[in-house]
Amino acid sequence: MKITVETTVAAPIATVWKAYTSPEDIVQWNAASSDWHTTSAQVDLRVGGVFSSRMEAKDGSMGFDFAGTYTQVVPNRLIEYSFGDRTAQVQFTEGPKGVTITVSFDSEETHSVEQQREGWQAILNNFARHVASGR
Repeated sequence: MKITVETTVAAPIATVWKAYTSPEDIVQWNAASSDWHTTSAQVDLRVGGVFSSRMEAKDGSMGFDFAGTYTQVVPNRLIEYSFGDRTAQVQFTEGPKGVTITVSFDSEETHSVEQQREGWQAILNNFARHVASGR
């Protein structure tokens, strides 16, 4: 099952793209809640390139690496990637109110669809706040 989340950011596409793909920015916004953070990020943004973000609870109780391989990259428009046996697609669409970022991803069976949607939406909302704050 595919799950889709989206947000719109009132910023130029070049700003939005850089904030979404730059390791320096990713560590600023990539968390689903205030008690988690991303401690490091690596990005090789090309087809066949790999990415990894180390996500950890701020209290040190747990953490994991969110990692995968880029399968399609169209600058300022589209990123597709695989992570484990799942895939995701990130679309960047310019419109009159800014750039809409739409993320569609394969669900997993550990968490409910609603939990997954809420978590990925929270991360995307953090991204939007990060860009809106002027980074």
